[in-house]
Amino acid sequence: MEFYKYQGTGNDFVMVDNRDLQFPKDKKIIEKLCDRRFGIGADGLILLENDQNYDFKMVYYNSDGGESTMCGNGGRCLVAFAFFLDIFEDKCKFIATDGEHEAEIHNGIIKLKMIDVKTVSHDGDDFVLNTGSPHYVKYVEELADYNVYDQGYGIRNSENYKEKGINVNFVEKISENEIFVRTYERGVEDETYSCGTGVTASALTFLQKDNLTSVKVKTLGGNLKVYAEKNGESFRNIWLEGPAKQVFRGKVDLL
Repeated sequence: MEFYKYQGTGNDFVMVDNRDLQFPKDKKIIEKLCDRRFGIGADGLILLENDQNYDFKMVYYNSDGGESTMCGNGGRCLVAFAFFLDIFEDKCKFIATDGEHEAEIHNGIIKLKMIDVKTVSHDGDDFVLNTGSPHYVKYVEELADYNVYDQGYGIRNSENYKEKGINVNFVEKISENEIFVRTYERGVEDETYSCGTGVTASALTFLQKDNLTSVKVKTLGGNLKVYAEKNGESFRNIWLEGPAKQVFRGKVDLL
């Protein structure tokens, strides 16, 4: 099978052009392909498929082989992949598990429209919201030295979230319009270099507090930017912007 490897701020994915629907959607095969020692290595695997109403369809799997909810960085990487395949010129619309998305690409920078967020809930002093995937957002200090794995694992496997799982984001304010975000991702069950829906969720809680319309976001894998319009307690016109690059391509034996 021919595959492509993409990364968006260090969040990496195996990309497969599955418009012929020949890829075997087998959990063990996907898990093996994502394995960093015995496979290609990735945070997830994404299939690009046809859809009669859109430029393409996104089908996303976590590295554990399970089909999952929306992935923001994965969506941006898929847009870059579709652009590479000449599926669109500079703007596109695609369908994912959480609904319709618009995107545009300019000089390797992909701007992806996320779903509207109707509510931002609280769990004590922390935030819970869904930006295509469920996210928990906690503000901390000295995030560079914070034990993201242990703290994220504890929240993700707590009584409230263990059954369905939740992504856990830790946020530190850098300046009036910039934050630093680190994320423990369910499905990967570890910290990743970046999480697009997590960056979006974290940015929205910051925008909510400081009444801004955009915020810069630093992650371990690079820099992103989130734009949004606040509408009462909800958010609309939410965009995630940042780079996505093809790392390499190759062929792999699925047996």
